[in-house]
Amino acid sequence: MRQRSLIAVTAALAAGALTLTACGSRGDKANDAASGDTTVIIGVDAPLTGDLSALGLGIKNSADLAAKQANEKKYVKGVTFKIQALDDQAQASSGQQNASKLVADKEVLGVVGPLNSSVSESMQKVFDDAKLAQISPANTSPSLTQGPKWATGEKTRTYKSYFRTATTDAIQGPFAAQYLFNKAGKKKVFLIDDKKTYGAGLAGTFKGEFTKLGGQIVGEGHIDPESKDFSAIVTEVKSSGADAVYYGGEYPAAGPLSKQIKASGTKIPLIGGDGIYDKKYVELAGADAAGDLATSVGAPVESLPSAKDFVANYTKAGYKEPFAAYGGYSYDSAWAIIEAVKATVDANNGKLPADARAKVLTAVQGVSFDGVTGKVSFDEFGDATNKQLTVYKVEGTDWKSVESGTFGG
Repeated sequence: MRQRSLIAVTAALAAGALTLTACGSRGDKANDAASGDTTVIIGVDAPLTGDLSALGLGIKNSADLAAKQANEKKYVKGVTFKIQALDDQAQASSGQQNASKLVADKEVLGVVGPLNSSVSESMQKVFDDAKLAQISPANTSPSLTQGPKWATGEKTRTYKSYFRTATTDAIQGPFAAQYLFNKAGKKKVFLIDDKKTYGAGLAGTFKGEFTKLGGQIVGEGHIDPESKDFSAIVTEVKSSGADAVYYGGEYPAAGPLSKQIKASGTKIPLIGGDGIYDKKYVELAGADAAGDLATSVGAPVESLPSAKDFVANYTKAGYKEPFAAYGGYSYDSAWAIIEAVKATVDANNGKLPADARAKVLTAVQGVSFDGVTGKVSFDEFGDATNKQLTVYKVEGTDWKSVESGTFGG
């Protein structure tokens, strides 16, 4: 999560609205012309409505804050940054439509998002064909950067336009396994996932490390996250002898799943990845969720000296929603685009070149700066070089951090 300021949000995101445009992002072109500024739009794609909107709105607001801060500081001389946020409702088809819409707007020189790896899969080629840089603050599926055969050691970067500031499930799943086995002392796990790109992938990387450490997978199953009635798999968990459940998926289903497991008399913790790390999970899981665990990318933003300004500026900006799990990463994603625009302008005598998208894309690969979440830079695959993760535990009505580190560290 990160810092910067000048655009006031024109709409408080009415229910069902697909687009939020920062003040002046379209109607103030005359003012931009009068001031001599060039408008650069940073697109944002995230679930702004629906079950995952708590995370999506934090992504949108944090990217918006970065644009405001850049404008307030006049960070790129002659450039005014605007935000155009589109709602993908956590659906791949909506994400692809949004990608096409953003590509069609020539003022869009970079995109922050999406939240879901499955949505990103539908967007990557659209952006890559247009040489439009995409930086996700939340996608963790390794295949997005390293190709479908990454698990075998055959890593191939399919789309050079794709980057992320979050680390991947190739690290997150094993990190959780190490903590659960070595620190929490859990040796028998029942494995559940929602069969989606993110959930199934995360569960798979957890399983590989947990069994390697000597842990036992005493049962496996899948759920339909839309059903909310998980009685069948809860019965299996109860009879399995598991001392923990690992769930690959997101909080709208994970919370009720945990609640139903505890209600069955099986008082064992549920652990999941960053997809469950939100206060909404605690609300959905209820009072018996105490002791449930989640891993999430990075260190707790409130604990980072580098994030103090971001937290203060976010509060000062008056956003209605919290920055949530990916706020810092969203700010840093937007700021990486801003840095790339600055590098492009500086290399072209203070102006954007005709092929600005391609130049900005090239510049993103080389960005390196101290962001809200730490050092921000990208490796040869477009992955974040920052590999830190944190384990959180439910205590009372919220999550509390219990351990931070890197996989193997």
